[in-house]
Amino acid sequence: MRLSYAEIAAYLGLPGGSDDRLLTAAVTDSREASPGALFVCVPGSRVDGHDFAAAAVARGAAAVLAQRPLPSVGAPVLLVPDTVAALGRIAALWRSRTTARVVGVTGTAGKTTLKEVLAQVLAVRGRTARNALNHNNQIGMPRAMLAADGQEDFWVMEAGISHAGDMDALGAVLRPDLGVILNAGAGHTEGLGEKGVAWHKARLLRYLASGGLGLVCADYPDLAREAGAYAAQVRWFSAAGRSADYAAAYLGPAALTDVPCGTAQADRAGELGLFRIRLEGATAAVAAPFRGAYGAENVAAVAAAAHLLGLSLEEIALGLGRAVLPAQRLARLRLGGWQVLDDTYNANPLSMRRMLEATAGQAAGVPLVAVLGEMLELGAQAAPCHEELGRQLAALGPAAVFWKGGQAEAVRAGLVRGGYAGPWLPVTDAADFVAAWERTTAGLPAGVALFKGSRGNRLEVLLAALQERLGRSEAARAQCGA
Repeated sequence: MRLSYAEIAAYLGLPGGSDDRLLTAAVTDSREASPGALFVCVPGSRVDGHDFAAAAVARGAAAVLAQRPLPSVGAPVLLVPDTVAALGRIAALWRSRTTARVVGVTGTAGKTTLKEVLAQVLAVRGRTARNALNHNNQIGMPRAMLAADGQEDFWVMEAGISHAGDMDALGAVLRPDLGVILNAGAGHTEGLGEKGVAWHKARLLRYLASGGLGLVCADYPDLAREAGAYAAQVRWFSAAGRSADYAAAYLGPAALTDVPCGTAQADRAGELGLFRIRLEGATAAVAAPFRGAYGAENVAAVAAAAHLLGLSLEEIALGLGRAVLPAQRLARLRLGGWQVLDDTYNANPLSMRRMLEATAGQAAGVPLVAVLGEMLELGAQAAPCHEELGRQLAALGPAAVFWKGGQAEAVRAGLVRGGYAGPWLPVTDAADFVAAWERTTAGLPAGVALFKGSRGNRLEVLLAALQERLGRSEAARAQCGA
């Protein structure tokens, strides 16, 4: 951002006089403060940002946004009733100044991946800003907007919601020119109340900028109904063969010849899937860093959004072929002959089902091992959702199922009801998991393993321990053979 203290004060209805000092970023961690920063004091349950305002000023922060007076902080203070709400208002002011086309992205499963890949595709055409990883709440999204210099061609901002009213707060700040809703399923249901996830996701369409468009997946009846209730002009995409403006279908693994010339990562062809896309009648085959049905949904959304923003089919194909998935989102590793799929960043019922389907497609003819963790924040739906997960797992015929976290009884019940009689291995920590892995896989040929669970389970710790153990084993075998 490039806003003066006086501009911000006037916009917030505060006295600012003629203080024309320029503010160029907003930070909530005093350690990130630098000259020109606005330090935002965020009260928390464990720490209070007001206690670190002086440290932020000592590091160069030019002004402070606070909820209580800080008379000796050493910098001018913008005093407001709610610093988080005021941060959003400042971001809304900056959004009104940008010349960028602004894209808002939301959904239950895969929205961070969609945002990251879409931003990479749009970068083929011009400068693109986006919020980092899943910094998508009422603090992270405004901060990302304020980190942009305003001269970009595109902003791609993810809006994540956990409670009723979250989308209203985020939408009013973002005012997207294009609002993309990838999907809707059970996720954060504990905080969203009775109206349903689709209702809350579709609220993004209420906040489109003048002349803005909605881009919504037609494959979810509840979402289609809720999105259709808005007066906004909506375009539809599908990965399930429904009638829509845009569509995509998975064709299988990509070959090197499927990757466009000029794609920097053409040597990644073995990691890419091949998809057929349809953009308002025009069709083409494109390579992208996805596999299976969930991949087709993402490819359809990315291609449709880029098309609506003016990119050519050639630019879309080039961007998809170059794109790299963010860390812990179906990242592929080779460990001791096993193909390991790292999707440890988060989980909900929809993303679990999608990743299991994608993994099963890659495990044809070889053992499939599932290393999973509890899906959190589901409220009253937790037990039935976990039992259904067990049934879905059983249908895939895994060679073994490892589980970390709560709801183990519900998952186990679903596995039994689905006819699964294989190894069921609840684990508590990394050492427990590695020992159980070695016992269970000792007699199996190498296959495919999926690691996935909600963040609270920290399955990445289990994966790191397995990497270390298998790495030591490989080193020992190499020494014996030397």
